[in-house]
Amino acid sequence: MPRRDAAIIAILLVSTFVVILNETIMGIALPVLTADLHVDFAAGQWLTSGFLLTMAVVIPVTGFLIRRVRTRRLFCVAMALFSAGTLLAATAPVFGVLLAARVVQASGTAIMMPLLMTTVMKLVPPQRRGAVMGNIGTVIAVAPAIGPTISGFVLHSLSWRFMFWLVLPVALTALVVGSRRIVDVGEPEHVRIDPPSVILSAFGFGGLVYGLSSLGHEGTGASPSWAPIVVGVTALALFVGRQRRLQRTDTALLDLRTFRSGGFTIALLLMMLSMTTLFGMVILLPIYMQTVIGLDTRTAGLLLLPGGLMMGLLGPVVGRQYDRLGARPLVVPGMVLTSLALWSATLFTSDTGIPMLMTFHIMLAVGLALVFTPLFTAGLGSVAPRNYSYGSAIFGTGQQLAGATGVALLVSVMTARSSSLAAAGTVPVEAAAGGIHAAYLVAATLSLIGIVGAFFVRTPVTSESTPER
Repeated sequence: MPRRDAAIIAILLVSTFVVILNETIMGIALPVLTADLHVDFAAGQWLTSGFLLTMAVVIPVTGFLIRRVRTRRLFCVAMALFSAGTLLAATAPVFGVLLAARVVQASGTAIMMPLLMTTVMKLVPPQRRGAVMGNIGTVIAVAPAIGPTISGFVLHSLSWRFMFWLVLPVALTALVVGSRRIVDVGEPEHVRIDPPSVILSAFGFGGLVYGLSSLGHEGTGASPSWAPIVVGVTALALFVGRQRRLQRTDTALLDLRTFRSGGFTIALLLMMLSMTTLFGMVILLPIYMQTVIGLDTRTAGLLLLPGGLMMGLLGPVVGRQYDRLGARPLVVPGMVLTSLALWSATLFTSDTGIPMLMTFHIMLAVGLALVFTPLFTAGLGSVAPRNYSYGSAIFGTGQQLAGATGVALLVSVMTARSSSLAAAGTVPVEAAAGGIHAAYLVAATLSLIGIVGAFFVRTPVTSESTPER
């Protein structure tokens, strides 16, 4: 690629890695935070679920923003929001302020991912996209995977606030360098935003995730957990109907005609299933290691490091293999390996040793590494070039909604089962182990669907079109 294009992508990759790292950095910190800020696990998990939910609400708007706002200005807005949220989180006096700071962080993160993917699709020729998307797959998968490792090291010697103080200078440096080096890609279009679509998407995604997070720990006098789920489904149905009408005049917030591509739809569904597994495990595994088998934060973080590094090393390799072999020869074994790892986790008990935990995490990391890059590349490559911004926004929205759903669903299953066992007189450690076993069983069962779907993944036929400058 021309040096200018490579520099733009490199800056976007580094910046995106920094912002996505914060999606899961709170995982290992939950036991510390719940004690320090006097909240329970159900409330504490909203520091991750709320982050993901905000992204799921904001990302649909990025399809509009990428078409309307110049690349450099949009990058600066994203990194400024993220930096402001990081500063607020580092100085948060109470849980409510910390949660608000996570929302501000997420608003900046939500812009970065679709901006990166759309820019790559515009600048990189089809025959080289696998290799470059391999780097993006590394960012999207490895950053959340190693978040708990980094927080484990920080928490061992420092306050949880340093998880944000240490990130802030990196974010500010990326903002300064990017504001000087990034140039505009393509020309902005004069498109209008549709406020009702933004409101419907917020109620739709918000209702679904809030309802799922309420399952298993409803209090007396609280609204039933199915009520917000019904609100969410209804709002999403209205959102889809409105987009179908607006896309006739090319004014939709998300142009759903991208779903006419079967390759895009299948890749999106499998990616969402994989993200549900990844983010659910990122939350459950640290809780299991600290609550059930009694590891400290540094040991738990170190145990997760090999899997995160393995995923990072495999990203570019898988990308090059995609350019050579296509999607299906990589996705099928990746889904099988992911499923085997999850079924092995259902064997965990309160006496499980560190070697088995590390083997599970490495298997899961390798399986997901084989899946993410082919799905992103094949999915976005299946849509028309004019719809890259919409396809990126839909992928990003689906990814974050799946992550939030995975965290909410698996934590709710764990909480419900643990509470049931504790009420029956089971000792606390065994009750916690039983709850996590139930959550792993749900994740393993869902992985079987992924194996079937992997056989339907197709590699798009690409033309030798000239990338946009």
